[in-house]
Amino acid sequence: MAKDKKTVTNAMRLLNAAKIQYKTIEYEADEVGEHFGEKIAEMTGISAEKSFKTLVARGDKTGIIVVCIPVCDEVDLKKLAKVSGNKKTELIHVKELLNLTGYIRGGVSPVGMKKKYTTYIHKSAEDFDEIAISGGRCGVTLMLTPMDLQKATECKFEDLIKEI
Repeated sequence: MAKDKKTVTNAMRLLNAAKIQYKTIEYEADEVGEHFGEKIAEMTGISAEKSFKTLVARGDKTGIIVVCIPVCDEVDLKKLAKVSGNKKTELIHVKELLNLTGYIRGGVSPVGMKKKYTTYIHKSAEDFDEIAISGGRCGVTLMLTPMDLQKATECKFEDLIKEI
């Protein structure tokens, strides 16, 4: 009889190695499309404000930058440029994701990328005991404290979203 294999992603391996506690939530991932993060928040029962999506940008001076913001918000590239020491930032093309991060669209985690990039997390994360991030694969979400995420990524908490 075959055993059910438990999902272990690179993000999980790194968190385990650093002895950082997290909870895993698995869900059925159909397709990555518009408002994917908000759909996942709904499916997992985690509020959109506590569910953070990971975006990858490129600064004109610093190169690749990782950004985590609530799934219901949009990144403000001017704010990102300012906090990251760039004049201009832009999101990378989805075709570059796998090569730069080791992750595919819909499964990009700020933890466990191919290289250690400068990471910024929207400051609202600090308002919560736990936040949700991608586990490094479509269908896997990780819950952990913002401080533990900071330990794992050496991130900075900044104002990164567009005001409505």
